[in-house]
Amino acid sequence: MTHDCSFLADLSLADDQVSFATGRRETHAADWGAQQTDEGVVPDAVVWAEETADVAAVLESATEHGVPVTPYAAGTGLEGNAVPAEGGISLDLTRMDDVIDYRPDDFQIDVGPGIIGDAVDEYVAGDGLWFPPLPSSGDISTIGGMIATDASGMQTVKYGEVADWVLALEAVLADGTVIQTGSRASKTSSGYNLTDLLVGSEGTLAVITEATLELAGRPQQIRGGRAIFETLDDAAEAIFDAIRTDVDVARIELVDELSAHMANEYLGSDLPDAPMVFLEFHANHGIEEEIDLCQMIFEDHDVVQFELSSDDAEMAELWEVRRELAYAEVNYDPELTPIHPGDVTVPISSYPEIVREAKRIAGETDLLIPCFGHAGDGNLHYTVLVDPEDPGFVERGEEAYRELVELALDMGGTATGEHGIGQGKQAYLEPEHGAGGVDAMRRVKRALDPTGTLNPGKVFPAESDEEAGR
Repeated sequence: MTHDCSFLADLSLADDQVSFATGRRETHAADWGAQQTDEGVVPDAVVWAEETADVAAVLESATEHGVPVTPYAAGTGLEGNAVPAEGGISLDLTRMDDVIDYRPDDFQIDVGPGIIGDAVDEYVAGDGLWFPPLPSSGDISTIGGMIATDASGMQTVKYGEVADWVLALEAVLADGTVIQTGSRASKTSSGYNLTDLLVGSEGTLAVITEATLELAGRPQQIRGGRAIFETLDDAAEAIFDAIRTDVDVARIELVDELSAHMANEYLGSDLPDAPMVFLEFHANHGIEEEIDLCQMIFEDHDVVQFELSSDDAEMAELWEVRRELAYAEVNYDPELTPIHPGDVTVPISSYPEIVREAKRIAGETDLLIPCFGHAGDGNLHYTVLVDPEDPGFVERGEEAYRELVELALDMGGTATGEHGIGQGKQAYLEPEHGAGGVDAMRRVKRALDPTGTLNPGKVFPAESDEEAGR
């Protein structure tokens, strides 16, 4: 569907803030996930907002003219969250990348939504502070995108999700109304928690224009390394045992032998083709006791090798391998393409089981399904590789993907631990939350965005005409 966006000329926007050029619009037609499958919808216009007033003016006018608006930033999402499903305006927030205020004595910083995650850490590093919940893509993704999807990363096991570190928001509703949520206080019980409502809403309820983030002191002791196991089952059980025993670990990542092999092919690294657990410990004192406890637990699960280091260069090399795994999988075989990045999360007691199920399905379907993930919080990333030119191959991969998601839900887990629903996981919203839960979500959406201006085609599965009219 094509939308007339000529009304943008009537707004107080500079010439370089609006583009109808095909090339500029095409750059906003896909996120990282859609680029791997050549999917995406080209918007009718791109607007680069530079301040809150720009966002308010665009949304107010777009709502009046019946034109959809999709917030966009770095385009690093994996589920089409920022891809305009119905054309309209792609509202690019990357120019709103300032540090607006910094209060180190309060461990707080106010930033624009377009600031890159690592830039926050760099800004506050001189005061010995940092923003702990950054996801693995923190060096290329924006704070606004992280908040919109309630992102999390390798340190979630110790520090929690991005949502746990957002104190307050400024946001703009579909009609252009600017609202403030939350408080700079460390706690509040005042009114509805609109901050948590907007976190994870994927731009369907409001556009975030400023965020107040909580910071933490950098740990004085950091040790990282890896443990190698004979079997993947041993590795998964060791992780569960360590978490159950409450080992104070900051990162504990599972990497299966197939993922290790792919990383070696892509990076030229020398990982053993064996199941591994990547580890990192943070403390201000007493770090050796936690490491010794973890090693003792791992030895109960027949760990073959347990090596940790405090050398910054060695740890950086280790975590680079982990961060590059998604790229390694995409580039492993030019004839195979990943479908739907798997992002299930289960209760930690079920983690060994979901890992076993993933490998069982891979064996039974004769598919390559590399597995890795933020094991300490029960998050399993898996990728199903298929030949896109072979319909039977693709269907076999789709079925394997669906089976793993359904198994995770049966275990009391979720279809998405950190990537959001977007366009890729809409079919699992009702199985996870029930018809009543999804209906309540739709009511919230209609209350805040009655015209459906904000990011249509995301999160919710399509309604029938009868449902839409009730």
